[in-house]
Formats: sequence, C-alpha cells, structure tokens
Amino acid sequence: MAKSQKPGERPRKPVEPKEPLKGASKTKSVKIDVDEDDPLAEIKSLQKEEITTEAIPVSELKKAKYEKQIPGQFDFEAFDSKGFGEGYSKEKRAEMEQMYSGTVTSVNSGEVVKGTVVGINDRDVILNIGFKSDGLVPLAEFKEMTNLKIGDVVDLFIEEREDAMGQLVLSRRKAKLVKGWEYVQTALDKDEVIEGFVKRRTKGGLIVDVFGIEAFLPGSQIDVKPIRDFDIYVNKNIEVKVVKINYTNDNVVVSHKVLIEKDLEQQKAAILTNLEKGQVLEGVIKNMTNFGVFIDLGGVDGLLHITDISWGRINHPEEVLKLDQTVKVVVLDFDEDKKRISLGMKQLTAHPWDALAAEIQVGSKVKGKIVNVADYGAFLELQPGVEGLIHVSEMSWSQHLRNPQDFMKVGDEVEAVVLTLDRDERKMSLGIKQLTEDPWTRQDVLSKYAVGTKHKGIVRNLTNFGLFIELEEGIDGLVHVSDLSWTKKIKHPSEFVKVGESMEVQVLELDAANRRLALSHKHMEENPWDTFETVFTIGSVHKATIINKNDKGAVLELPYGIEGFVAAKNLAKEDNSKAEVGESLDFKVLEFSKEDRRIVLSHKSIWSADEEKPAAAAGAAKGGKKAPAKGASIQSINQQNEKSTLGDLEALSALKEKMQGGEGKGE
Repeated sequence: MAKSQKPGERPRKPVEPKEPLKGASKTKSVKIDVDEDDPLAEIKSLQKEEITTEAIPVSELKKAKYEKQIPGQFDFEAFDSKGFGEGYSKEKRAEMEQMYSGTVTSVNSGEVVKGTVVGINDRDVILNIGFKSDGLVPLAEFKEMTNLKIGDVVDLFIEEREDAMGQLVLSRRKAKLVKGWEYVQTALDKDEVIEGFVKRRTKGGLIVDVFGIEAFLPGSQIDVKPIRDFDIYVNKNIEVKVVKINYTNDNVVVSHKVLIEKDLEQQKAAILTNLEKGQVLEGVIKNMTNFGVFIDLGGVDGLLHITDISWGRINHPEEVLKLDQTVKVVVLDFDEDKKRISLGMKQLTAHPWDALAAEIQVGSKVKGKIVNVADYGAFLELQPGVEGLIHVSEMSWSQHLRNPQDFMKVGDEVEAVVLTLDRDERKMSLGIKQLTEDPWTRQDVLSKYAVGTKHKGIVRNLTNFGLFIELEEGIDGLVHVSDLSWTKKIKHPSEFVKVGESMEVQVLELDAANRRLALSHKHMEENPWDTFETVFTIGSVHKATIINKNDKGAVLELPYGIEGFVAAKNLAKEDNSKAEVGESLDFKVLEFSKEDRRIVLSHKSIWSADEEKPAAAAGAAKGGKKAPAKGASIQSINQQNEKSTLGDLEALSALKEKMQGGEGKGE
C-alpha cells in the first residue's frame, strides 16, 4: 500500500512497474505515487516501498547492462557508478573537453586582459573576459569614457579570480597603470615623443599626466630659456620625452626642452656659419646676472658684458635693461668651437670722449657725479662715458693719506680742477684740494707758527722716532720721542699717546719752505731737572724702588717720578744678599747730571764704611784737589786753582817761622 499524501505535498502520479527482465521471476505489482517534478522521485519511492523479488541470474544482469534501454525504463546498475564522471568513455571525455575549452578562458591574478562591456547600471559596469563568470567594475573608473556603451572593449586588471563570494574581481584603474608603465618604458627605450596633459604646477616644475601616470617636468626642462610663470602651461597638452624612470619610487621624469634643443641645434649651426665680427643682430634678453646679460639671437645665446652695455658706469644691467626686452647688439668676438659669442651695445653709439667740449683744459673747473670710490681715490663722471680720477692725495692738503670715503661717497655732486688731460688716451686726473688755498703759502703762517708758540693738534701717525700732529688741515708737525717727557724715558710713542688723541705742543723750529715743523710736548712744562738739582745732591739719601734689573745694574723709581741707576755691585745688602725687583730701599746719590738727566745711586754706601765715591771725587783725591763739577766754567776752575796756591804759600811761611824759632832756641 502506498503511503497517504501529506498536506502541502505535490500530487503524485501512479507509476507502472517496469517490464520484468527475461529469465526473472515475476514480481508483485505495486502502484507507487511519484512526484512528477523530481526526476529521482521514482527511485526514492522504490527504495521506500517494500518489494519482494526473486533471484535473477548474473548472466542475465550483465547482458541486460549493455542492452539498449527501453524508454520509460531505468537501469539501476548503470546509474550506481563509483565516482563522478566515470561513466564517460575516453572519446566522450575528449569531446566534452573540446567543447568547454572554446568557451571558458583560463586567467590568472595579476594579469591584464581585454574585456567586453555587456551591461551598465547606475553603479557598475558588467564585463565579460571569457571566464566562467562576468566581473563588475565601478562606473567611476570609466569617468573619462563619456561615451561608454555595451560592446566596448577595454583593458582590465585581474585582482582575484574568485573572492570569498565567488565573484571575479576586476580593476580598470590598475590596468591603466600597468599599461601606462609599459607605454612609458617603451617610450624611453625607443626615444619616442609622447603627449601629456599638465594637471598642476608644483615646486620646481609641473605634474604631467602621461598614460595615466603622474610624471614630473622640471622647470629647467620646460624650455631653453628660463620660465618665470609656470601657470601658463596648466590644463594644456604638451609634448614631452621620457628621460628617467625610477621604479623604486614610482617616479617618471620627462622633458620638453630636449624637443626644442634639437630644433635649435640646426638654427645654431646656421647662425654660426654666417656670423661675422661687427655684424649687427637683434635679440631678446633671456637672463640677467651681475656681470652682464644673455641674449637669445634666435637659437644661439650671446653674452653682453656689463662694461659693453653703456659708455657710462652702471652697477647692474637692470638699471638700463629689462628681461624679454628686444635689443640691437653688435658682434665683438665669437668662438665657433665653444659656441661663445661676445656682444656689445655701447659700440653702436659714438664714444662720448669724441664729443668732449674743447674748453675743458688743464686748470679748468668741472662738475660731475661720483660714480665709484676706491681705496686709492674716486671717479668723477663729467658726462656718460667721460670720467676723471681724483686721487686721495688730491683730496686734501694734509700729508696723511686717509680713506677717500672720508671725503665723499657715490652719488655726490662734486666740483674739481683738471690736473692732467689726455684726449687720445681718454684719461683725466682731477683734484679738489686745489679749490682752496695752500695753508703753507698763507701770509700768516710765519707768525702763527713762530718758534715758541703753543698749539693743540690731533695725533695722526706714530713712528719709531716720534709722532706727527696735525695742527690744521695741511699743517703737520713732528714731535720727537725725546720731546715727549722730561722725566720718563719713552722707547716708542705708543707708550705715551694713541692715534686720534689730542696733544698740546710748542713750536721748536719752523721751515716754511720745506713745509716742516719741529714740535715738543715736554716744553709745555718747566724743566723739573732745575729743581731736582737741589733735591738730589751728591751724598743725599732717598727711598727708591727697584723696577728693573739686569747684569749691569738696576733701574730705580725715585720720588717725583724720575728714574735713577745703581750698579750691580752697589745692590748688595748688609747681609751680603742682593736687592731684587720690587724692593724699596734707601739709596745714596753718587752722581747727578742735569744735562744728561742721569742720577747714579748706591745702597751699599748706606751700610758700608768703604764709601763708594763717584769718578769725579776719586780723581780729586788723587790730585789733592777737588774735581770741579761737570759743566763749571773756566773761571771757576781758575779761582779754585788760585785758592789752592795761596793756601800752600801760607802753610810754607808758617813752617819756616817755626823752624827759625827752633834754631834760635838751640843756639
């Protein structure tokens, strides 16, 4: 009995049992309800129903397996195979493989393949690459293809053959990059000219889109001449060449300049072939420097030096020229091998010396503007291209040369006197001190600087033998080192005074013819040695400090700031030790000379009974006479000799009388 139908199940149709095989025993006929939509429903029903059969011979089963199946019957033995696809013969399998191989493409991840647009919706584009399934690519990756339609063929990059959802993952953006790098490498290998689109400017150049890759176009590679405004190239197409590829940093460098240089090489060759000295050309200023300007002559550059721009003196070319200005120049010289061209502009006009006024002669006064100041003088421009040199010695009557900038600076309007003029050599020397009177030729110079007059001046220069003082502009005098102080022994003037300080002096000698003045600073005070003569008398004792010492003796500092000398042997102290530098001891004066400003002293004489005597005293002792003081007159010497003679006579008379008295007593 068939099972009753459950609610909601599909209606089953009755299935007649198959025709029994030959040789098989008859079976019990059973009517089974089978689901019409399920092809395996018949088998499932047979398995569910309990069927009783009789044994069938094996030979009949084998024979029945290879017999042609009768429609409506099912071969259970043929269906019950060991694995999927094992029921196909080799010929059948080969046939099936051939059919599938023509319809399904074998693809790998990371490849770039062609795909056909088979569908477009609001978000995605459906593409067929010949694989078992189609792929989806976002519509945003096709934004540059405004006319995208079904049937278009595009390049696609296979990211994944099958993702977690079993979907084929494609990318048009990555395909463009891969293809772009291939095109860029090909352009570099074959040195091809490609077209790019300037997207934006950046620091130092432009960003150019070539084959979907952002390449860098340096500012120096845009044109042969410097470009100051990069914005004019933005959002425009430009032809470039690939010059460098760096795969590590994904960097591509392109150049537009190399395209222009090829054309310019032909133009340069043509220009240099026809170039001649003295030829007048027209060019455009493309660059400016401190030393000149570079001019584009139409494919070849020439240098216009700053000295060849104008006959007048200029500090920078921008004072008279501007960038991109068209100018006429003359060819001064050129080197075909080095492709260097020297140009001139001032040579197109007459030299201003040729137009110099004839009334300008030696001794005439001229006016102009200072255009340059150097260490040795200044240049006065009378008119553009005509200059004269004012040497520093011609700026002041002073004998001491100073910096010309102390007198004038660039831009000053100055009047001068022409000292020399050579129109052929185009040279002129000028002077400005000649506009004033020479101070040495004034009428009052002899009375103003007479001997004994006192003045105040400024120290201008120091030498080993003295110093020079400027009393007024052009009047200088010499102060010898020995005339700086009465008391101090000065070896160099720098010990006493510095340059720029003021000093009071007295005129010792005047020679107006030779422009010489002998001055003295110590004569501003009375000679203190007249007073010292009464203080430092021979034999007087004074407290002194040793300030210097050598093998011969020591220098002492005496009261009133004067110095004295003591011999080495006279430095011995009472304990037989030697006095050292810095000690303050008592010293006795042995010798005093006002003319030589010399005082000789001794410490040994303070404690020793053997008193040291000066040379003059010793000489008097030997002759029984007192030596006359140094500098005494002949008259005083004669008087001294006369007194000695009379004394001797008186002594002899007394001795005679004494002898005579003794004789009388004896008698």
